[in-house]
Amino acid sequence: MKKHEAAPLTARQMDILRLILQGLTNQEIADSIDLSRRTVEVHRYNLMQRLGVRNVAQLFRRVFELRLLPKTVLLREKRTLSA
Repeated sequence: MKKHEAAPLTARQMDILRLILQGLTNQEIADSIDLSRRTVEVHRYNLMQRLGVRNVAQLFRRVFELRLLPKTVLLREKRTLSA
């Protein structure tokens, strides 16, 4: 797999990704989508492994590089974080 490629994400991983980009904690994500915190941790770990990143800063960069979410979603998440 090349540097700018990633394995496709599952629908659940995309959900988790959107919530991470909103700045939610694992517990907040779990509460919002009715999962256990541990299940969210596993999804988050698998998501980050697929994208080849080790932290949220790298995750943001990778999402931009791969254009995983529409630009409008990314801009909305950025506004949410800066508020």
